[in-house]
Amino acid sequence: MRTNVTMQDIANKLGVSSVTVSKALSDKEGVSDNLKIKIKKLATEMGYRYNSAAKSIKDGLSYNIGVMIPQRFTGPNESFYLKVYQQIALHLDSYGYYGILNILSNEDEQLLNFPRIYSENKVDGIIILGQVSKQYIETVQNMDLPKLFLDFYDEHAAIDSIVTDNFYGAYEITNYLIRSGHREIAYVGNIYSTSSIQDRFLGYYKSLLEHGLTLDHQLLLNDRDENGKYIDIELPENMPTAFVCNCDQIAFELCDRLNSKGFKVPEDCSVVGFDNDIYATLSTPQLTTVEVDIDQMARTAVKSIMEKVSNPNRQTGRILVQGKIIFRDSVRKLNDESATTNN
Repeated sequence: MRTNVTMQDIANKLGVSSVTVSKALSDKEGVSDNLKIKIKKLATEMGYRYNSAAKSIKDGLSYNIGVMIPQRFTGPNESFYLKVYQQIALHLDSYGYYGILNILSNEDEQLLNFPRIYSENKVDGIIILGQVSKQYIETVQNMDLPKLFLDFYDEHAAIDSIVTDNFYGAYEITNYLIRSGHREIAYVGNIYSTSSIQDRFLGYYKSLLEHGLTLDHQLLLNDRDENGKYIDIELPENMPTAFVCNCDQIAFELCDRLNSKGFKVPEDCSVVGFDNDIYATLSTPQLTTVEVDIDQMARTAVKSIMEKVSNPNRQTGRILVQGKIIFRDSVRKLNDESATTNN
């Protein structure tokens, strides 16, 4: 069985030249988007593997993309960003690139050190996955290579970003709670911590405003300190009927805390999360949550960074990826109020 598939083999299958195949696989100009997709799809199906080493010598590229994740997002209980990285690596492979995972240590972030993959010229571009500090953003801006923020953004940095639609997702899941009869709804998350948590809070707040509900600051519950380290969630004196959590891990921790205080979910308190990661199904009951489309985020990020490698001046701004609500068992419908709402 032949395993060494060449560009000419792909070209013969499609009736095009090997030069066309080479341009398509390298994302160079001169090939239509539709034909590029066909060529890449067939290359994957045929098991074509890029000879990155040979190409690197020829055109001076490393054929590596760095994916940098701050250390605080890579603990033993953190799974979301590693899932995103896995999808990024898979999509990079279709471009003949490798993903190099780089953990930004707390010390390097505080000292504003460049990552080694950048200092040693090991990558052609870098994706910063997970929010870094305001001070470190300046360090990223000084990196002289294509770069991209993924799952966060900063309005003061002229760096393109790709984020899930945090605002709309939180807005819709809060609307769902209100349609279910809930009027006293808490938000759990440090709104000064990340752009994602802040946007999710704003979506929650917009839903309250549209339904004529007052924002009770006693129902804004902190989940982490200024360094992103999780802290015990302090339950309010006057308990709400529902909690909107900024992520599933926090929703999972909140359910445990509620249970330890004698509250049952959802009989006494409804709880919703965000991400649809492993914590959503580990929780008892399983969580109603907003699913983040990890594959689409990774696909969009890879396409964007590859376009930047080909054209460093290319800018895409901020791209939003839509999520969707996954309905499970952590929300109780308060029938009387719900009926009134629907009239």
